[in-house]
Amino acid sequence: MNEMKRVLLFMTCCLLITVASTAKSNDDLRFNVGNYTIEVQVYTPEIIRILKYPKNNRPEKESFSVILKPEKVAYEVKRMNDICSLKTSSVTVMIDLSTGQIIYTDKDKNTLLQEKNDGVEIIPQTYGTEQTYSLKQVFLLDTSEAIYGLGQHQEGRMNQRNQHIHMQQTNMDICVPIIHSVKGYALFWDNYSPTDFIDNAQGMSFNSSSGDCIDYYFMFGENADGVIRQIRLLTGDAPMFPLWTYGYWQSKERYASQDEIVGVVKKYRDQKIPLDGIVQDWRYWGEEDSLWNSVEFLNPHFPNPQQMVDDIHRLNAHAIISVWPCFGPATNIYKEMEKKNMLLDFPSSPNGIGKVYDAYNPAARDLFWNYMNRNIFSLGMDGWWLDATEPEQAHYNSDILNMKTYLGTYRNVRNAFPLLTVGGIHEHQRTLTSDKRVFILTRSAFAGQQRYGANSWSGDIVSNWTVLRKQISGGLNFSLSGIPYWNTDIGGFYSNNYYPGGVNNPTFHELYVRWLQFATFTPMMRSHGTQTPREIYQFGKKGDWGYDVIADYINLRYRLLPYIYSTSYQVTQHAGSMMRALMMDFPRDTRVYDIDNEYLFGPSILVNPVTEPMYIGRNGDKTLLNFDEVKRQNVYLPKGNDWIDFWTGKTIKGGQEIMREVPIDIMPLYVKAGTILPMGPFVQYAEEKDWDNLEIRIYKGADGEFVLYEDENDNYNYEKGKYSTIRFWWNDNRQELQIDKRKGTFPEMLKERKFRFILVDEVNGIGINESSKYTEVKYTGKDMTIRL
Repeated sequence: MNEMKRVLLFMTCCLLITVASTAKSNDDLRFNVGNYTIEVQVYTPEIIRILKYPKNNRPEKESFSVILKPEKVAYEVKRMNDICSLKTSSVTVMIDLSTGQIIYTDKDKNTLLQEKNDGVEIIPQTYGTEQTYSLKQVFLLDTSEAIYGLGQHQEGRMNQRNQHIHMQQTNMDICVPIIHSVKGYALFWDNYSPTDFIDNAQGMSFNSSSGDCIDYYFMFGENADGVIRQIRLLTGDAPMFPLWTYGYWQSKERYASQDEIVGVVKKYRDQKIPLDGIVQDWRYWGEEDSLWNSVEFLNPHFPNPQQMVDDIHRLNAHAIISVWPCFGPATNIYKEMEKKNMLLDFPSSPNGIGKVYDAYNPAARDLFWNYMNRNIFSLGMDGWWLDATEPEQAHYNSDILNMKTYLGTYRNVRNAFPLLTVGGIHEHQRTLTSDKRVFILTRSAFAGQQRYGANSWSGDIVSNWTVLRKQISGGLNFSLSGIPYWNTDIGGFYSNNYYPGGVNNPTFHELYVRWLQFATFTPMMRSHGTQTPREIYQFGKKGDWGYDVIADYINLRYRLLPYIYSTSYQVTQHAGSMMRALMMDFPRDTRVYDIDNEYLFGPSILVNPVTEPMYIGRNGDKTLLNFDEVKRQNVYLPKGNDWIDFWTGKTIKGGQEIMREVPIDIMPLYVKAGTILPMGPFVQYAEEKDWDNLEIRIYKGADGEFVLYEDENDNYNYEKGKYSTIRFWWNDNRQELQIDKRKGTFPEMLKERKFRFILVDEVNGIGINESSKYTEVKYTGKDMTIRL
């Protein structure tokens, strides 16, 4: 009789011959198996923690990621021979006390996940003078089971089955040891040391180089959104970003003076191209390597940083600034940290002469913030670009892992560095003021980082089409790890190896435009790179195809702000996701499991970026763009829905692959039937105009709903209930729209407004522009019904 049959027989028989008991504490849930102890902790009916450690050697471990404390949960414990089962209202955990194997089932007795028999390794290890353990746990997955997550790894894969990933934070690889199964559960391997994830014919395993115990959390959510909800419950909710952060961002490596950075904002305003964010990269502290990241303005080309910030604000834009976790030896912060033993002893930027601060030391985090606040935040700076938060190592040497930190050996805490350094900045700014929401752009992350107001980007990637496509699966798996905010350098960071001449090379224009189209439908639309500038006017002037397409998609981004900001409310309030892998909404359509070039942006818009060059031709030895023949690409429309082409209004049945023409100004976009899509006004910056005359597009073919969210845009008063929501319901059979009574209030809220309702067809409500045919309704906050 195989293991599963034996367990199922036990589940049937034990109901007849055993008596249920309620465990009073987790002390009742410790079992010795061989030479180690298994400890089961019930956090909620859906979240189970498993600890395994050498017998009689229970570690005292505080998680960096987990903030949830075990709740008082009703559960039953039953035992028959060597099988012990623990049953909550949602899951059953079965432990074979002879082998240590654990199996998880749902309330209908369907197996969700099982450990492999003899799949535990807790092996003593010595690193330098430290005694520790290497830790391994093997699990068995269904043959056809798709899993996702693990952070961001740019292999171009959605499904993470059948591969080996070495999980150690580096530039372009973000390690988050969470797997997310299409079966509706997640597993968080709570270990911070370098870890190998392996999935092969022998099973799926996590193998960590160091730690006191095996420590993992099983989370059951039933579906993908439920899984994300459990991850956030365990590790923290994502706070709201300011409205302006969802506008367009301009950046480059680097603006060399305050006149240059202010001049860029002025030029955008003069050309009437929307812009909300501008980024000051490195060297504002001075050109000498020894002054690296002094966290103060020492460069003579930035003589009056207060004036710089004020000028940007007067232009109705916002600025964030680059700060690194490493410092040059001539900086005041380096000297002060060195005196207090707050620097880690390995070479870092620049060029191996800098040192990284000990982010594991709370006093070091305090000191870091003191410099940031006194020299930068006090100027009115709007956010932070925390670069190289892996942290960056100038010359890799594995012996560095034996180095001591405030919390012990570096190996034991290696991958948690970004979580602690980002968390320190967030917590200090929140303590100082609630008038300005924390916004942090950062290059690395760990489980739980969503609670710290951070948006991670994909690192210093190169400019080519293959890398562009890999961004999609990288961002989606990052989101499926529970962290909703992610972005990428539009056009790639390094361009010259692939596009000599950069912006002067017309074939770079095609790549850049396609990348920008994709970025329009990510949580942060940010242009950045080195070796060539990226501002819109570098691509020509109005009437030139590159300039015009860039302008159109920036304008589209701003028209979608009501939809995007309302989606961000769902992210914060209901553990939602902004970039949604297709398996989240179509788990029964197995064809979507491995699709790596499509996703939903918010609940309704299917995005299919163009990730291949379409229009490159040749004229003798000269490469050029040839638009004479319109190209096509394949788009799969998931089954279970009808889909409406955003650009044409044409309705297409789901469950099929189609060919879509992709002229240079078109990226395939399809909207779910039943969608209610709010479109904002054309603006130059996010808060230029009130949303007092929104266009509401209704995509017929199914019932639907949408909640419009509004607040004060940039403070934490929403946490005190100062916001409003308006719920719209579409009844497709009756062709009737119900608007609920407005809920909530906040200062300056629109008490009266107009809505322009449009039934989308092949003439009305298509593309970027406002529609001329609509039904206008005055809304005063009371419920109403409109027949369209």
